[in-house]
Amino acid sequence: MLGATVWLVQQCEAGTRVPLLGKPDSGPPQFSCVGPLGTRNMNFFTYHRSTRFPRFILTVATLCAFAPDVGAQIKKQGADSPIRYGATQITHYRVGVTAKTRGSSAHNILAIVAVPFPCAEQQVELIEEDVTSHVSEIEYRMLDQGVRQMLVSIPRLEQGEKAHALMTFEVRTRVILPPEETSNLKIPAKPGRNLKVYLGRSPYIETNHSKLRKVSKTLFAEWDESATDWQRVEAIYDFTQDTVEYLEGPDKSALETLRDGEGDCQNISALFVGLCRTNKIPARIVWVHEHSYAEFCLEDEAGTEFWFPVESSGTRAFGEMPLARTILQKGDNFRMPEQSRKRRRYASDFATAQALPGGAKPSIKFVRIQL
Repeated sequence: MLGATVWLVQQCEAGTRVPLLGKPDSGPPQFSCVGPLGTRNMNFFTYHRSTRFPRFILTVATLCAFAPDVGAQIKKQGADSPIRYGATQITHYRVGVTAKTRGSSAHNILAIVAVPFPCAEQQVELIEEDVTSHVSEIEYRMLDQGVRQMLVSIPRLEQGEKAHALMTFEVRTRVILPPEETSNLKIPAKPGRNLKVYLGRSPYIETNHSKLRKVSKTLFAEWDESATDWQRVEAIYDFTQDTVEYLEGPDKSALETLRDGEGDCQNISALFVGLCRTNKIPARIVWVHEHSYAEFCLEDEAGTEFWFPVESSGTRAFGEMPLARTILQKGDNFRMPEQSRKRRRYASDFATAQALPGGAKPSIKFVRIQL
């Protein structure tokens, strides 16, 4: 719109407003710029307001389209698979956005929010939609095979009007049991493109740093060839658990966590991931409701890759996840098309809007509630 003022809004948590510009990226969620919408590494489901939003469930078929590596792992799991599942926890999770104008009309509102992530251990079904007539379109896209985002478009809101798009999902998350046999699991010998992103540096996760190499050398100094790769990863896990004291605090990098000897679940996960990647073991952070932990990847004799979780804090859990939490994102190196200049370790909520010159920016709040 010619002569319009463009407002950028971001949320730190559902319903919490923070300034967008001028604040450094200290962890989820921080954003700095807006660029043209693109489609790199994304798959879309688009729902237009002129039709009723369909009820859908993400099963193996749609998972293969959304995230080929996840779909492949599901289909390859058989009697010989090391992945074992326990009980299923069923929860309802509401995600969405609300918008309200203040003092003037607003145009071209775009709000982006992450929704529960479909993966091998989690099935996600949309069971309820609450959408006002102001919303013209809702899109769902997969970003970097690790986060599913909902994009809400509101063409126009007049002064004093309110709009919202609230989606309720039924989330079925399975407990992951420890594998019965691990001696045949190896560090991927020839990691493909899908794994290379989990071997390099990420925001807050250093790799191949001299201090991380020194720790690795000390850990494995007296190990011989009889040690399995599973045991090597477990040694890294035990080191992080024994060395770092759990303490809530500011976001830290892997090196800062190692230096301080204390950190929260994100910090401990970052150190574990950094040490794994330094030893050529693919690893990543998993973001769940009000928590985060890590995963590492090993392959069997046939070259089939499997991801195994490790608990970052609380009761020790290596290669298993006894608590079924709602999974929101997997990964720690995202690039959003709207903010393509910088990679993020967490794809946070984001919104833009236009108003007449001198007009007030609309109030935009994100909703994320486990019911």
